[in-house]
Amino acid sequence: MLPGDGAGDPGRGGPRKTVLVVPCFNEAHRLRLNEFREYLRYSPEVSFLFVNDGSRDETAAVLRKFQAETGAQVDVLDYPENRGKAEAVRRGMLHALSPDVRYVGFWDADLATPLSAIDEFVSLLEDRPQIQMVFGARVKLLGREIDRRVARHYLGRIFATCASMVLKLPVYDTQCGAKIFRVTNVLPKVLEEPFGSRWIFDVEIIARFVRAIGNRALASESIYEYPLRKWVDVAGSKVRPKDFVRAFLDLAAIWLKYGGVTRRRGRYSR
Repeated sequence: MLPGDGAGDPGRGGPRKTVLVVPCFNEAHRLRLNEFREYLRYSPEVSFLFVNDGSRDETAAVLRKFQAETGAQVDVLDYPENRGKAEAVRRGMLHALSPDVRYVGFWDADLATPLSAIDEFVSLLEDRPQIQMVFGARVKLLGREIDRRVARHYLGRIFATCASMVLKLPVYDTQCGAKIFRVTNVLPKVLEEPFGSRWIFDVEIIARFVRAIGNRALASESIYEYPLRKWVDVAGSKVRPKDFVRAFLDLAAIWLKYGGVTRRRGRYSR
């Protein structure tokens, strides 16, 4: 068992609240607040923490207005300086950790992954206590609606293969912006330091998790990739072609920093 994985067990009367961090940078005209509002009406155990990451448009004002309209299920962190998605997510998740929160994660503001998937992720965590994190995976299967540009799909497959080699785990899609984690004693350790990468911090999260657990096999059993029913490539993405180059450089840096996790007598240590 993982350290602290008894925390929040419903059989022990623990908390059931889920908090999703939504990083925002210049999203004033892209935020689909009606969809957030409608989802919250039927999901009293879910709340959203919007992190305004130094936006230069009206994002802060839009979020504050939405917070005033929705009450306790919406909170806002407002940072004057843009530090990147990785830091916005990290700070937001740390802020969300509290005794009454059982699951915490992050969700892209453009809702490329529909909010309905939150319930599917949480159900997995409820039904399978050995799972510590659920990641959305954009797998184009019959019966699924995965609308992704061809070039980004194939670049993503190349990147995922490299990430799998670095992590020594058969991960399919590290970069989908829909992830939920069980709150355990391990999660604050994973989040305590700023990430080295602004874009592929998802890979670094997995690497830190493996290092914190000290056992790659146990860590692998604790991660679940969920093939999404629907994912839409929303116009206005802030990912540029040169970011793919930077992503591979960051992946090399992650390998140098965390690749020293090697097996010794059935365990992993640095």
